[in-house]
Amino acid sequence: MEDNKEREIMKVNPWEVSGNINYEKLIKEFGVTPIKDLPDIFNKNILFRRKTIFAHRDIQRILEAVNNKKPFAMMTGLMPTGKFHIGHMILAQQMIFYQNLGAKIYIAVADIEAYNTRNQSLEESKKIAIEEYILNYIALGLKPKNCEIYFQSARSQNGEKSNAYYKLQNLLAKHASFNEFKAVYGEITPGKMVSSLLQASDMLHPQLPEFNKHPIPTIVPVGIDQDPHLRLARDISQRIKSPKFIQLSSTYHSFVPGLGGGKMSSSDPNSFIALTDSPKEVERKINKYAFSGGRATLEEHRKHGGNPDVDVSFQYLKAFFEESDNILFQIEKDYRSGKLLTGDLKKYTIKKINDFLKEHHKHRGLAKKQISKFLKIEI
Repeated sequence: MEDNKEREIMKVNPWEVSGNINYEKLIKEFGVTPIKDLPDIFNKNILFRRKTIFAHRDIQRILEAVNNKKPFAMMTGLMPTGKFHIGHMILAQQMIFYQNLGAKIYIAVADIEAYNTRNQSLEESKKIAIEEYILNYIALGLKPKNCEIYFQSARSQNGEKSNAYYKLQNLLAKHASFNEFKAVYGEITPGKMVSSLLQASDMLHPQLPEFNKHPIPTIVPVGIDQDPHLRLARDISQRIKSPKFIQLSSTYHSFVPGLGGGKMSSSDPNSFIALTDSPKEVERKINKYAFSGGRATLEEHRKHGGNPDVDVSFQYLKAFFEESDNILFQIEKDYRSGKLLTGDLKKYTIKKINDFLKEHHKHRGLAKKQISKFLKIEI
């Protein structure tokens, strides 16, 4: 199985991620910068410390804002399709991290994009966004202060703000060309073009005077597959003379593998751990579907050891569920040496995930009472 994965051709774009992902190659191809030296407050965060967030564009603007206690924004979006799973936690944890650093958080519900690219109704998008995503954000620790969650189809009840947001989309369209879209995305449709321009408006509108008195640095954390959206928004924004935009900053995180080792798919419940899964479901999914880095036989594993780099249970511990670097190091060492067996690694991972979810389910119950603080809509 591992040999087949190595032979797969890597494909990484906003609509498809497949093959054996080579991050060093992606860094060169996409022209992003590896993350190296960061302030201690960043290195205390598990995602930065363990290089799950591995590259950036212009993060220095954000580091300076944090260091000088100056205002800045973090903007992200959610695609309201399918269940909220542990792969989505990477962005949620970054929202909470930046909010705690003083950032104003903007979260766009991409209901227009879901309508244009996936033929999903606005009503269904609203339901999924609230019940799956926003509830989990709140349960994970997102606070209502300095946080705006909005739907692309209805940016604001404030006419001035709403007009500014949609006007920006049209302003951006004037400075983009069809050839540019084609170069960035390959074969495209009018729906994808509209969605792309709206995404650019999402990223840039926190800098408009209707939203902040002065333009503020804005960071957009994404998976590396979403970088084409960033490149387009960054390029177009610098052609606009008025308003004058501060160039967008961005960070890039690696993909959390699906249970089978490929990318998680919201349409395949056996490819992910949902944050609403029961303890029995977690146990079943890890035991049955989690791709193992172990050897074919017990004797071979004892002799040659396992490979934690491809083992899904280990990757989940590394990304989310084992806070202690010392414990994680020992697990990795024992697995590579063959001392730790795949079954024992899975058993430990199941316990760590279920301990986390037990607390999370309590917080989800409390989060239902707080939704009105985040959204001024009828639920």
